[in-house]
Amino acid sequence: MSRERAQALLCENFGPFGKLNFPYVKMGNIDSLHLFGDTELMILAMYWHNRGRWKRCLDIGANLGLHSICMAKMGMQVRAYEPDEEHFERFCANLNANNCAVDVDPFPVAVHTSNGTANFIRVLNNLTGNHLAGYKQSYGPRETVQVRTVDCRELWPLADFAKIDSEGNEAELLLTLTKTDMKHLSLVYGVRRSSGRKPRRSTQCPSRIARAVSSWGI
Repeated sequence: MSRERAQALLCENFGPFGKLNFPYVKMGNIDSLHLFGDTELMILAMYWHNRGRWKRCLDIGANLGLHSICMAKMGMQVRAYEPDEEHFERFCANLNANNCAVDVDPFPVAVHTSNGTANFIRVLNNLTGNHLAGYKQSYGPRETVQVRTVDCRELWPLADFAKIDSEGNEAELLLTLTKTDMKHLSLVYGVRRSSGRKPRRSTQCPSRIARAVSSWGI
């Protein structure tokens, strides 16, 4: 069976989320079927378990929109951020195909620690690994484009849940959170130790996050 056919069968009846209109897409050596991997399925199950708890959500690093669509199907209001132009176009098409455009506000920007612009690396052999320059080591053919950025501190008050998958700068975003933010905000995120920045920075980020979490006292 081809991977395209496997994804089509999976989306025909995607458990409690019902039918998904989610076309198969190649993204270098990675494809859209990888978006349905074990870890992603566990995160989606967590959304379902908390569907009565979370109402206003952030999808930071929305890619093709699978998480935003599933959130919307549970009645959540979503603000989604995807800086890659090609992914963003497919994301918006997927929202319309699944009748989720009313519940999801998509933004073609990268979430960072300031408003402005930044260099963005497109990893051509694995477009799911695109990242802001300087925040991740990537390999193979790449291209650099400029994208707009939005300060994450403006977003935390708008949500009660945030999924953060920004491919490298997650630690920087988390370090902006305050105790006030954490009184209303739940999170799922990944923090990578590898970085294109100075080694001191990449090894200190996890301990800095631990100290920040301790200071929240919750």
